[in-house]
Amino acid sequence: MTNLLLQNVLLEYGIQKNNNNPDSTITQTKDILIENGVISKIENNIPVPSNTEVYNADEQLLLPSFREMHIHIDKTYFSGPWKAPKPITNGILTRIEEEQQLLPEQLEFAPERADNFVRHLIKNGHTHIRTHCNIDPSIQLENLKVTVETLEKYKNLITYEIVAFPQHGLLRSEVTPLMREAMRNGATLVGGVDPATIDRDIDQSLSTMFDIASESDSGIDIHLHDWDTLGEFTFYKLINLTKKHQLQGRVTISHAIALGDIHGERLIAMMDALKEAGIDITTTIPINRPTIPVLTLAENGIEVSVGHDSLTDHWSPFGTGDTIEKLSTLAERFNIKHESGLAQLWKFASGGITPLNKDGEQVWPAIGDKANLLLVDASCSAETIARRKEIKQVVSRGQLVHSI
Repeated sequence: MTNLLLQNVLLEYGIQKNNNNPDSTITQTKDILIENGVISKIENNIPVPSNTEVYNADEQLLLPSFREMHIHIDKTYFSGPWKAPKPITNGILTRIEEEQQLLPEQLEFAPERADNFVRHLIKNGHTHIRTHCNIDPSIQLENLKVTVETLEKYKNLITYEIVAFPQHGLLRSEVTPLMREAMRNGATLVGGVDPATIDRDIDQSLSTMFDIASESDSGIDIHLHDWDTLGEFTFYKLINLTKKHQLQGRVTISHAIALGDIHGERLIAMMDALKEAGIDITTTIPINRPTIPVLTLAENGIEVSVGHDSLTDHWSPFGTGDTIEKLSTLAERFNIKHESGLAQLWKFASGGITPLNKDGEQVWPAIGDKANLLLVDASCSAETIARRKEIKQVVSRGQLVHSI
């Protein structure tokens, strides 16, 4: 592996305060040597070793790379011709019924679109991808084959996870055998979706999902869109099963819509229960309904990640794959405007990594850290998010994988 020397990189080292309020970010310019995919030196004027690629960052800001934690690369219109979704006439079942015909028709285009999708995500700073992949009677395991083959092409550039996703309902579409087969053929997480609304049997649906996870020794990522008390009730069922199957720390609730509907003591009790079960949350930061309380969840020890869900498909015509834009939307949604508050939002896209901790102390990068990072033409993290700065370079596993 060729090593990489980044010269004249701007690093964050602290927060300057004015009357005890965060005012600006303190930065320094350093060289960073990356050897075998790991940061080995952070110094001034590092001599160029042999067998080393050199990139002069010209005081561009160094930031941690992104982890895309909720996407669907297997069923997308991305890089194809424009096509808006059809109107919904029967709730979520409209889309499920549509997929039964659409996914087989799209299969011939799926490899090219998935490949373009992954390259777009890498360009936008993602060095880890968790993608959901339809497992349903209409497409069987064909989309899974496309997904595995596509991601394997990029295994030297990114890490990835594949969620076997019974979009049409685990029980409703009778795909339990297919799900088990998917877990033997490249899927790494067991998925699920709205056991009340889609499967009409919360207990049986969740129990079956956990059985598959136990058999395959895998974690779970379940889409829960049901709101208010129905969603809340489902959460508690999920929490109890997580503890029963000893899957603490290995379960994700995607969307978790009901968290935007419960407040006060109900929310406090729910956060305590989620934390005890080690369940993390992924959200797209929806703006068409109450957004889940991202900051409150994080302050109470619950890991929250952002994802895009899609860029454009038969569900939605929206999405860019630009996670800096996503973090900016998060900041506006919760009225985060000050220097350190904006900078701390980076953790929701990077697996918890920020250059400065909440006290303004420098914690990243450090010797021994994996070299997954970005360079942007900005003065600090806060400016990057607020002004939606463009990513100039992406380094993954110590390799310069994108540059403009």
